[in-house]
Amino acid sequence: MVVDDHPVVRRGLVQLINEEKDLWVCGQTGEASEALELMRAARPDVVILDVELRGCSGLDLLLEIRAGYPGLPVLIFSMHDERVYAERVLRAGAMGYLMKDEAGGEIVRGIRKVLQGEVCVSPAVSKKIVQELVENRSGPSGIEALSNQELAVFTLIGKGLGPGEIAQRLHRSVKTIETYRGRIKRKLSLKSARELTQHAIQVGRFLGGSPPALSLQA
Repeated sequence: MVVDDHPVVRRGLVQLINEEKDLWVCGQTGEASEALELMRAARPDVVILDVELRGCSGLDLLLEIRAGYPGLPVLIFSMHDERVYAERVLRAGAMGYLMKDEAGGEIVRGIRKVLQGEVCVSPAVSKKIVQELVENRSGPSGIEALSNQELAVFTLIGKGLGPGEIAQRLHRSVKTIETYRGRIKRKLSLKSARELTQHAIQVGRFLGGSPPALSLQA
């Protein structure tokens, strides 16, 4: 089953999968609200999920899928930088992470891997995870140290939004957003709001594109 709110991308992915003799798409939707209902009817063997959906975080939907269908593999298919988001979605229960600029053959191989119970990530992400295990670091640092709530606020700061606008966008109070901003500054060793804004903008440019609005529930 394919859950992606970009119609052109979704149609292309469906066509790619259906060209395989032993694979076919049993359901597709661009709406998170429809995904769980469709899942119950279609009974897929794997879900390909965009990490950012209209009006909803793909990570929220991933958590719901993991709660309701603990054995169902989920492969994240995203335009956003794997260096920041791959480990995060794996911790949330996804079986793999592929970027949308991957070749068609890599996407099909990724689907087959998660269907076989294997984790699917790029060699770069796999090397990074193994290196961290070998080094036995006491904890994450930098952006990786931010919680999902903090990362969502950080990315909106990088888009130039102030506390009030962020509060409105994320349906939280301004006081809550200010709390998150304080935590972010401490974790990233930033001394002022100006430094925080500058760093968020720089990170956004480095990663490319607009990072997804991650769940505020985890």
